[in-house]
Amino acid sequence: MLTPYRSLPYSDFSEPAPREAYRAALAKVASELGERALLVIGGEHLDTKRSIESVNPANPSQRVGTSASAGRDDAAAAIDAAWDAFPGWASRTAGERAGMIHRVGDLIAERKYEFAAWQTYEAGKNWAEAEADVAEAVDFCRYYAHQALQMSEPIPVEQQMGETNESWLQPLGAGVVIPPWNFPLAILVGMVVGPVAAGNTVVLKPASNTPLVGWGFIKVLEEAGLPPGVVNYLPGSGGTIGDALVDNPRTRFVNFTGSKEVGLRIAERAAKVHDGQKWLKRSYMEMGGKDALIVDDTANLDVAANDVVRSAFGFQGQKCSACSRLIVFESVHDELLEKIIDIASRLSVGPPRENHPIGPVISEAQHRSILAEIESGMNEGVLVMGGKAIERDGGYYIEPTIFDGVAPNARLAQHEIFGPVLAVITVEDFDEAIEVANGTEFGLTGGLHSADESRLERARRDFHVGNLYLNRKITGALVGIQPFGGFNMSGSNAKAGGPDYLRLFMEMKSVTRRITTDD
Repeated sequence: MLTPYRSLPYSDFSEPAPREAYRAALAKVASELGERALLVIGGEHLDTKRSIESVNPANPSQRVGTSASAGRDDAAAAIDAAWDAFPGWASRTAGERAGMIHRVGDLIAERKYEFAAWQTYEAGKNWAEAEADVAEAVDFCRYYAHQALQMSEPIPVEQQMGETNESWLQPLGAGVVIPPWNFPLAILVGMVVGPVAAGNTVVLKPASNTPLVGWGFIKVLEEAGLPPGVVNYLPGSGGTIGDALVDNPRTRFVNFTGSKEVGLRIAERAAKVHDGQKWLKRSYMEMGGKDALIVDDTANLDVAANDVVRSAFGFQGQKCSACSRLIVFESVHDELLEKIIDIASRLSVGPPRENHPIGPVISEAQHRSILAEIESGMNEGVLVMGGKAIERDGGYYIEPTIFDGVAPNARLAQHEIFGPVLAVITVEDFDEAIEVANGTEFGLTGGLHSADESRLERARRDFHVGNLYLNRKITGALVGIQPFGGFNMSGSNAKAGGPDYLRLFMEMKSVTRRITTDD
């Protein structure tokens, strides 16, 4: 019997006990830096001559660890191992599978600060951001365990005289999971345990920036007793093994979260039927966003300003849900912008192990890309805050950056930068605000700060995003409470953390039997 589902609460790091616990976890992880993650195929741990090096983005001279790097032959072997494990795993009762997945969440919860500390070192997350990531991973395990039990119930159908009719859901088979680096535990775990709780097996290709966090998850799966081959771990270059995994004719489904460019490429490849392939691959592409928060002339500007800053600059803006566009009524523009700059300018920038509100971006490549977008943006708006790199320990730091006077069709207002950059767009009225908000190819998150009930209601109807937030920040969806997924080029709207997520990885079977009677 599973315990009732509840979201894991967050710590209050102003209290001494959580502070000391997090510091102890940081010290423990520091003593373990340099670990090597291995491939796991069919339960066997394998090393390779090729390596992926993981560094601390706050201090790139510090190696977090290394990882084996798979090749195309490994990709094929991992798919085969997943299929070998599938019959045994699928034949287990839903209760057995759910109990094991719930246990995985419990084990992660028992060492949540340790998992968070690994993210502080490998992903550059401060304490609150890292712990929230771990809590979400725990929530995914526990919530999907409950959903697996619900999905195992027979599907109600009507009956016909002279026969019995029944329908149920069953798993698809072996699939591929490709998660992003920005939520290296939460999204990775959710994308894996959803299909697995439903009875599928998977090959997991973690992001190359964060393989050690994923390696910690694999060790928990083994501790929980997950059978060999149910989850196969395959770090490696996306160009080398990503295509091989997606193209493999035995791949039954592809579950991807990441950039639009990569997602479109995977979707196109997954749609092609290869020799020997017996199905149309199911593919779910959760991609980017260019998310907007509207603030009108009736809003509480103090609350709105705080929510804009939290949404725009939390985890350095490296969230697909981050507020990258502020759409503000002209009548309150000056006052609101002044409040936002005041709050944002007081955010300290520094090493996440010291729990600064703003840490580094993930990599040298991302650092370079964001700074190039800022430089380009100088021609599209007025830089009113930030805009520069910060030199500290060689880390990939960038100041929280705000551009004012940005046109709705400017690159700053259309292109996902994935960094601490906010574009401010001024509008005359609510009609224009909605038009501008919907004026991108994306549709992931959005928000409105207003005291006008008619505008709040219209936003519910006309603001075309998968997750809409009214009078609050636009990041931080909770599992089971705010199912998460976007419209348009933001992806498949697969609604992670929602009641129908597992259904994506199952198919319905209907069986009819004629009733015969003896004379």
